[in-house]
Amino acid sequence: MSGLQRSVEAFKAAGEPTRLRLLALLSAGELTVKDLTDILGQSQPRISRHLKLLADAGLVERHSEGAWAYFRLADRGQAAEIARLAVGAAGGQDQQLLADHGALVALRNAQKARANAYFSQVAESWDALRRIHVSEETVEAAILAIVGRRTFGLLLDFGTGTGRMLELLSGRYERGIGIDSSRDMLAVARSRINEAGLTKAQVRLGDVTSPDLDGESADLITIHQVLHYFDDPRTVLYGAAGALSSEGEIIVVDFAPHDLEFLRTEQAHRRLGLSEEQMAGWARAVGLEVADCKVLPPSAQAGERALTVCVWTLEKRNSESEDRHGL
Repeated sequence: MSGLQRSVEAFKAAGEPTRLRLLALLSAGELTVKDLTDILGQSQPRISRHLKLLADAGLVERHSEGAWAYFRLADRGQAAEIARLAVGAAGGQDQQLLADHGALVALRNAQKARANAYFSQVAESWDALRRIHVSEETVEAAILAIVGRRTFGLLLDFGTGTGRMLELLSGRYERGIGIDSSRDMLAVARSRINEAGLTKAQVRLGDVTSPDLDGESADLITIHQVLHYFDDPRTVLYGAAGALSSEGEIIVVDFAPHDLEFLRTEQAHRRLGLSEEQMAGWARAVGLEVADCKVLPPSAQAGERALTVCVWTLEKRNSESEDRHGL
């Protein structure tokens, strides 16, 4: 199909009242078919047909999470520009679109309440952990210092949790994708990025050891307090190495070695910290190398059970580094 014909099909797909309402809603972030049926008050088959037409025309994107499917406005290509043009042309004062927006706000408030209820169940254990290591503000300042003023096309956040890295680095990427294996945590993350208005960020249910990116590669990957949950952290680094662009980099945040067994028994940590030597070995095994490691010791007030946090920067190995290691 020619570029002209694709544009005609995109304009035709957008040129229908219900589909234009769908585009306006999806411009505010990703939603499920059920979300959209609740807001528009139309049947699931009818909404699904409209979404299929929009997806076939390239105006929206779809990704699945088991039996669920999430839709969002396309953010690349000629059809994405048409989608944004159509939403903009509809204006912000149309009464039907204003009513839809009000229903969306009510829906997200309900989703936020459910996410907060779940997070309150795990917040106590998170707070206990935060009290025994350097402050999150210090860790985040170290991450921002590494990133600097650079901007990245695609950011991947492995084990996104609450989506904090997508929020922290929102001014440093064009598109952001958070991946997590917990549906409950994804609900928290979605609520957070929706509240922050981060329409360029999305989260997906997935396996960080084998992320499915449809052939894309990331310019920056963050792995924040994730590796200690794996018996073999190398499997996560292998997934990251495969998803990384040739000039990209990976920021890993985790604990230095410690002996706090209660973290294994009470919080499901599989490894009691990661050493610099281990990180270097795992990185080499998957075609990466450690470019830098910042060590962040705990404050004096943390006491004997204090944890040190390390922030590693990993890059793809080049021929010179391979020569140095005799490969």
